[in-house]
Amino acid sequence: MSSRSQIELLILDIDGTIAGESNQVTQPVIDTISKVQALGIPVAIATGRMFFSACRFYQAIGSQLPLICYNGALIKHPQTEKVYRHIPVSIPLAREIIDVLETSEYRDRLGIHFYLNDQLYVRELSDDTRNYIRRSSAKVNVVGDLRSLLDTGENAEPTKILALSADTELIAEVSAYLSQSYAETQLHFTCSTPTFLEITNPAANKGRAIQYLAETILGISIDRVMAIGDNFNDLEMIKCASIGVAMGNSPPEIQKIADWVAPDVEDDGAIAAIERFILC
Repeated sequence: MSSRSQIELLILDIDGTIAGESNQVTQPVIDTISKVQALGIPVAIATGRMFFSACRFYQAIGSQLPLICYNGALIKHPQTEKVYRHIPVSIPLAREIIDVLETSEYRDRLGIHFYLNDQLYVRELSDDTRNYIRRSSAKVNVVGDLRSLLDTGENAEPTKILALSADTELIAEVSAYLSQSYAETQLHFTCSTPTFLEITNPAANKGRAIQYLAETILGISIDRVMAIGDNFNDLEMIKCASIGVAMGNSPPEIQKIADWVAPDVEDDGAIAAIERFILC
């Protein structure tokens, strides 16, 4: 673990880390992040959200760096629109996943979100999808058969596929089934909440993404990076960073692998972490 004076880059997750139930970053958190930036330490966001949905948080904290979204499947700069990295799911595997999620066992119990070119596509507009778009402000395209998107030719590979249901036991069941059915070299499965199963290219996770941002784009050693997150999609990032902080609202498995556990997001725990390791 780096000493406190050696941090040269701070990475922040959004939901459950700097934004809680209000779906906003509080002013005290914004002010604390500004103090970090005033020290010359840049701050970046790494989120499972769509690029479009993450941009308002990027603006709220005044980040000047490329934005890591879709759990690392896309790294894009909001100001220049430059894409530094895009690692989508292959069309054959995307088709297989849709086939599995639309079997008679799951079809009426799961929603499927398909992310293509930073657009959200769904088979039908379910209550779960309505709840999702209320929080994300995403526009939704209802297309019926999602397989039709895979036949559109160029740029048809999805950035991410999301299975969602309020039934957390169902999400756990589907996650276990898919994890047993596909090798780690084929697909990456993770959860940002117990109601979301997120499916990406195996090379797309937040750990690899923050290392790419730090070392390849910025020329900063991963040994000088601090990251704060709250859920399973933050696991690789927390492990990869020199200082990996888990929020107090994190699952026990995530707290166990962290270097330090901050207070809950509703108590602005990110402030405590930043004060402990950077503003000390």
